[in-house]
Amino acid sequence: MKQIYILLVISLGVSTFSCSGSVERNVETEELVTDSSHVVTEALVIDEHTLSNYKDVVVSHCHLSLDVDFENEVLKGSVLHTLKNVSGAEVVIFDTKNLNIKSVLVDGTTAPFELGNYDELLGTPLQITINKDVNTVEIFYETTEGAEALDWVNPKLTAGKENPYVFTQGQSIFTRTWVPIMDTPGLRITYSADITVPPNLLAVMSADNPTEKNDQGKYHFEMSQPVPCYLMALAVGNLEFVPVDERTGVYTEPEMIDACAFEFADMGEMVKKAEGLYGPYLWGRYDIIVLPPSFPFGGMENPRLTFATPTIIAGDRSLVSLVAHELAHSWSGNLVTNSTWNDFWLNEGFTVYFERRIMEDMYGKDYADMLAILGYQDLIRSIDEESEADQALKLKLNRRHPDVGMTDIAYEKGCFFLKMIEEASGRELFDSFLKNYFLEHKFQTINTEEFVNYLNAKLLVPNKIAVNVEEWIYESGVPSNCPVIESKNFTSVEEQLAAFGTENNLDEINPLDWSTHEWLHFIRNMPPEFSNKQLEIIDSRFQLTQSGNCEIACAWFEKSIRCNYEAVDQNLEKFLVRVGRRKFLTPLYRALKESNRLDRAFEIYEKARPNYHHVSSHTIDELLGYSKS
Repeated sequence: MKQIYILLVISLGVSTFSCSGSVERNVETEELVTDSSHVVTEALVIDEHTLSNYKDVVVSHCHLSLDVDFENEVLKGSVLHTLKNVSGAEVVIFDTKNLNIKSVLVDGTTAPFELGNYDELLGTPLQITINKDVNTVEIFYETTEGAEALDWVNPKLTAGKENPYVFTQGQSIFTRTWVPIMDTPGLRITYSADITVPPNLLAVMSADNPTEKNDQGKYHFEMSQPVPCYLMALAVGNLEFVPVDERTGVYTEPEMIDACAFEFADMGEMVKKAEGLYGPYLWGRYDIIVLPPSFPFGGMENPRLTFATPTIIAGDRSLVSLVAHELAHSWSGNLVTNSTWNDFWLNEGFTVYFERRIMEDMYGKDYADMLAILGYQDLIRSIDEESEADQALKLKLNRRHPDVGMTDIAYEKGCFFLKMIEEASGRELFDSFLKNYFLEHKFQTINTEEFVNYLNAKLLVPNKIAVNVEEWIYESGVPSNCPVIESKNFTSVEEQLAAFGTENNLDEINPLDWSTHEWLHFIRNMPPEFSNKQLEIIDSRFQLTQSGNCEIACAWFEKSIRCNYEAVDQNLEKFLVRVGRRKFLTPLYRALKESNRLDRAFEIYEKARPNYHHVSSHTIDELLGYSKS
């Protein structure tokens, strides 16, 4: 069905309530009309996950002056916001959560402030009296034990076992727990920082970075391109740096530096491949820091410095698609950003599509097809687990944490939606469209309706391409025109698995040249009726319980739990205590719960929980119904 969108902009005056009373805002309404009589009327997007008045008082730059106090596990100092009162507001409101606010200066003069009512989801609004000509607001504060963004890593959990370590994780709404800020992806700011740390440690940020320590432990940072504040990031530890090429390199602890440098040897070439697809890399350097295992994600696309989990260090460069993913975010997400968390798919669906294009250019179509099939398997699993409302690309997250929308719906359904458009339009035309999309929206935010309007105007309507855009974006499930990917590699795996299953003959399985992806397909496709004897035969031959590849280990542990293969139990516990990546934790604890082993899940979790970042522990708390009390 062809969809023609007409843009109508109407200026309105509305009143929105804040904790300090009513704030007058100018709001535009976008009315998008399709030929199916579907009408989407949307007020100029106000992010429902911020308490700030970021449309009324616009921050353009912030400067952090912070001391990193490992003894007390706090950051203390100030943040200076440069801003403009565009609406004549009498107060400026910043997001905070569990911060200790000491004092406030407005244009260098002490000013009154008020903390509003605490909201368990959104935190506490910090309201500061201002005038219409205000230029700066400086807030003096300390973090507290409730700083959900911060992970103060016990030295024993680092690679070196001796030095403390701290890192931040701002996405989605955690930046407000370490900086008083307008915490919304709908506002882009530049930032700078002066960070003081113990002299034996190195500080790095999502900004221009030093490559070696200095004697004073004082470091200055500049991020001269505007970014949403969830991309502000800090890490401090016993770090070393090694270059990969003239504009890429790796930070990590000395004990891991050689292994990481080997794993990421192709990183510079990836940047070139990405540029060949969708235009110049606009962020200067592209470096990676490999963090301690408590990091809750595979990677975080902090500009200029991707934060990455050590679980991708497999020793054979088999998991580097994660690097391609985080690199792709330098265009989709960092350059063009979802304006609210309801539009999260605009960040991640585009990035998965771009990631697989990079991998295809680097390692061939067969390799990329395997990734796509595994992604489709993940998508179907998410469809089975999520409510119908949460199966749509455009989310409705009001009064829910944005993290609940960070599922494979956004990543994989978003990717397959773009793949479908590519197939309908042809790759050459679609590549030209995407390249112009990134160019024309660089350093801007965008919502779903704005993207659909652009898609129709620039690609679908001029080229008379009829596709079911509304069904993909606003409806549940996977549409019938989802691209079908085939892989001769996976077909071979399936044939070998079937042959083994009839006779338990290991000679039928020949995995000498298998990649991680073929092993995952093998394990995922083991029939649920496999006996413990069959699992034992496979395990004794291929040592899957002892696998050092975390992707393979996680898949094998989950299959073993669901098949009641108890030989993995000791290694399973070690894995869950050591690894804090939420992608691995969630399916394993869920498998224990659904296999009537909740007591065992709690037994392991009591040991492991102190090693997890808040992002992971919060998810597993809810999954298991865990309470500290």
